[in-house]
Amino acid sequence: MERYDVVVIGGGPGGLAAAKGAREAGAQRVLLLERERQMGGILNQCIHDGFGLHRYKAMLTGPEYALLARTEAQEAGVRLRTGAMVTGLSRSRIVTAVTRGGVHSYMAGAVVLATGCRERTRGAIAIPGSRPAGIYTAGTAQNLINTKNLMVGKRVVVLGSGDIGLIMARRLTLEGAQVLAVAEAKDTPGGLERNVSQCLYDFGIPLYLNCTVTNIFGTGRLSGVELSDLDKEGVPIPGTQRHLDCDTLLLSVGLIPENEVGAMAGVALDPVSNGTLTDVYLQTTIPGIFSCGNCRKVMDLADFVTTQGLAAGRNAARFVQKQDLKLMPRDSGTTLAKGLPQPGVVTCVLCPRGCRVRLRPDGMAKGNNCDKGEAYARQEARAPLRLLTTTMKRRDGTLLPVKSSRPLPRERLLPCAARLREITLPEGNVPCGRIVLDDPFGMGVDILAAQ
Repeated sequence: MERYDVVVIGGGPGGLAAAKGAREAGAQRVLLLERERQMGGILNQCIHDGFGLHRYKAMLTGPEYALLARTEAQEAGVRLRTGAMVTGLSRSRIVTAVTRGGVHSYMAGAVVLATGCRERTRGAIAIPGSRPAGIYTAGTAQNLINTKNLMVGKRVVVLGSGDIGLIMARRLTLEGAQVLAVAEAKDTPGGLERNVSQCLYDFGIPLYLNCTVTNIFGTGRLSGVELSDLDKEGVPIPGTQRHLDCDTLLLSVGLIPENEVGAMAGVALDPVSNGTLTDVYLQTTIPGIFSCGNCRKVMDLADFVTTQGLAAGRNAARFVQKQDLKLMPRDSGTTLAKGLPQPGVVTCVLCPRGCRVRLRPDGMAKGNNCDKGEAYARQEARAPLRLLTTTMKRRDGTLLPVKSSRPLPRERLLPCAARLREITLPEGNVPCGRIVLDDPFGMGVDILAAQ
């Protein structure tokens, strides 16, 4: 049995940060176990931008954020082990993992749970109807499109207006699908105003509030869904049903903390959220087992998960060294506005403050805390610009996340994305930030590797 001061379970942003934090706090032997083939967790399939404003003061894609987090953990001296599925955790902090090389057991002085969260499925929301192919959670569809080059459908309905649902509506549109509607059971969208504007309004995708899917049709493959309006109690209103012909339904209906591993050791869970219960030091009800990030409580941003992961890892190292533990940082939430965009108001996305800027009739800006907010609002009013993030195929069939070197005119997004789908890149890795295509659109905009 191998012995480590700290074993971290889960290689997403929280786990990478926890392992780094443990090393920084004096733990000599730190092991990070990740079941996938690459560290980074869900970030590896989130090829859109919007990550890193708080931690790195830059607008990064998910793979770029993951690369920075992996590099920091490696430079801190963490042992990273991928393809390791944790199948056991005892109260005495013995961790069992299955790998291609067999079953391994590790004795840990302290353990950090950073196992993330999972999506709610159709079964959790009990939609009636048949059970055809073509129904996916939004994250599953994101994984298939962004990492496996598998298109999920051509005529799509999205149920749920959280950020992942909105982002996938845009992603599918950029890949050539027709997104017929996004339906939301509440009276306001669950995602950021910015995403409602840039993912739906930019492409003319209808958003139906107080509306849900009340039936599913199809034999073999999905052929259509029924939408119904909801009353104030969330009950479908008779006579409001309408049918949409579609071959794909994406479910973006919430996230649940993933805690099967912690439960093996008897860690207490919140009966409502399924999140691990911790004290103010991020220690669970089992001494020496700590928890952070989305398996403790679903958080708004990867940046906040990283902050909490660092604190959990440092306290795990202090536990091993019999030092006093330090208070966890306050749970953070995004300051960016959520819900429906207000007419005439632009939410600046250039810094974490997310100023809501209104241009007055006299031409003056109101609501911005710096000149960047005013400039952004004026650009949005005159000629909106958008960064293009997508994937490109290599000759060996693998995908490379890429992004434009600078934002493009909004009306050029679809034709530029279509142009990139026609191009196949040579095999081999390209360092993140390097040019993979020199000005392919004749607009002075290059395409950069974003992984």
